[in-house]
Amino acid sequence: MKEKTFGLWSAVFLGIGSMVGAGIFVLLGEAGAIAGNLVWISFILGGVIALLSGYSLAKLASVYPSRGGIVEYVVQCYDEGIFSGSVSVLFYLSAMVAIAMVAKAFGTYASMMMIGSYSPLWINIYSIAILLFFAAVNLAGSSWIARSENIIVIIKLSIIVLFTVIVSFYIKPEFLALKDAPPVFNIFSSIGLTFFAYEGFRVITNTAEDMKDPSKTMLHSMIIAIILVIALYVGVTFAVFGNLPLSEIIKAKDYALAEAAKPVFGNTGFTIMAIAALISTASSINANLYAVTNVTYDMAKNGELPKVYERNVYNSSEGLIVSTVILILFILFFKLDEIAAIGSISILFIHALVHIGHLFKIKYTGASRILVVSAILTISITIALAFNYTSKHIPNVGYSIAIGFIIAFAIEIILRLATKRVVSKQIKTDLILKLKDMGKII
Repeated sequence: MKEKTFGLWSAVFLGIGSMVGAGIFVLLGEAGAIAGNLVWISFILGGVIALLSGYSLAKLASVYPSRGGIVEYVVQCYDEGIFSGSVSVLFYLSAMVAIAMVAKAFGTYASMMMIGSYSPLWINIYSIAILLFFAAVNLAGSSWIARSENIIVIIKLSIIVLFTVIVSFYIKPEFLALKDAPPVFNIFSSIGLTFFAYEGFRVITNTAEDMKDPSKTMLHSMIIAIILVIALYVGVTFAVFGNLPLSEIIKAKDYALAEAAKPVFGNTGFTIMAIAALISTASSINANLYAVTNVTYDMAKNGELPKVYERNVYNSSEGLIVSTVILILFILFFKLDEIAAIGSISILFIHALVHIGHLFKIKYTGASRILVVSAILTISITIALAFNYTSKHIPNVGYSIAIGFIIAFAIEIILRLATKRVVSKQIKTDLILKLKDMGKII
């Protein structure tokens, strides 16, 4: 029997590494531009929603331990139909948007370091260059970067924690004064972005197959990881907004974390934080590009994507090439704030659907109905508020999200008609669960 490799703290470490990345380097400034110096409240609220969502996913993962994660839960909750297939494709597209955001973040910091200015042209050039580099790495089957992920996580966390601790001694209380705070409603409008900064917690559920005693370990690791990241994000927020005037944060919103190092450390501090951002975003691109193209392989195997994804190119899949082309288009045609808005709202929508579906299986998962319903309600309210604010400032976002939904549905319909395949469940536990529920087996 294969040894279970994930214990409590290895799962916690994976979750923290997945959450703390491009999100804090980019979304801190984006959310701060909305909520101002009260954005720390938004990060706490986003973390609470992440805890509720993580609770629901952890309970599902305990009963349906699959590397497919959210894709598996959608199929289990909504059965093998067009709806679940469409949501699975939408999840893939949303994951691609998230990678494009990370690539844009890399390009932004690289542009500021290399040419000293915010240049859309150079941002795109650096973004596409790093994407092509890691696509080539994955095609060649190089594993040295994957093996170095733990080291990279330690480096970026150490830099962020050290920055937060030192800069906290130089906080100017007047920058955090309530008299300069924006309307309270703006806090709630920014929660979609702050939740997106935690979204990596779902990666923990992908380890369920390899986890020791997932019925206990999954939930405990999820809660510990999210709480630790909430503490880190709030600390970073105070450090940044306590050292920079709000006007400067809004001006440098795409690289606010590095800019906040200047008052204490000067240009050297900016350079160190920018390097940390480059390391963090680069490792995130590599890890997520590998994960998404593996998900596309699984989706193809189960019927959600064309069979072309099953044919190997070198040591990876042809899906990697197709995914890279799609990512380049996202980078070229969307700005960073647009990508962040599209990605955050789409991911929130998928989480809401999973938790609604969880209600159909709740007697098998043993989850608290109150907590699952709370996850649904808080995410739904966040979607409404985020969309209301975003549509006023980025009018085309609504159309982009709607088009994404239509494309996902169309892809699923075309695949069903062309290939006769359906989304299949990897975990066949429902019959056993029903028999147990009926008392026919122990």
